[in-house]
Amino acid sequence: MRRAEIVTAVILGILSIYLMWKSGEPPAWNPDVPRFANIGLIEGEGPGSGFWPFWLSGIMLICSIWIGINWYRRTSPPSVSEEPFLDQYGKKMLLLVGGGLFGFLALIHVVGFYGAIFAFLIYYLRFLGRHSMKQTLLIAVCVPVVSFFFFDIAMRIVLPKGYLEPLFIPLYDLFL
Repeated sequence: MRRAEIVTAVILGILSIYLMWKSGEPPAWNPDVPRFANIGLIEGEGPGSGFWPFWLSGIMLICSIWIGINWYRRTSPPSVSEEPFLDQYGKKMLLLVGGGLFGFLALIHVVGFYGAIFAFLIYYLRFLGRHSMKQTLLIAVCVPVVSFFFFDIAMRIVLPKGYLEPLFIPLYDLFL
């Protein structure tokens, strides 16, 4: 556990710095803007495009540093533990959930985001969570439908549809 705590803190710290750097990039449509000009509040507009990613990554970096300090001082329970990070059950669940997520990502290119989330929810709820089929189908149908109306209709953020694209054409005709 002790090693896992510091390795996780270091990885999250590096990821935080990377995200802070990337969020400070000028917008592609206006490369003349200096780096990190978009991480503050823009007068008359509100937060810049990099405001939330930058400052949330900064908070994550501070938390990672604090975890490292606690690790060094041995003040947190994991920092004094010599137990293994994952037991056999933990490794099995990591593989099952991680494999399901990779399957979800691979399915996005075939059946689109909504079909992939439907399949992932059935896998996760029914086979890993052992919920009833009624409960599984209710959630697996409602989440993609609500996501479609939120992203594609309300926010006009078109997510990939894959081979299921023809199923969405009547909905676009109705709402757009």
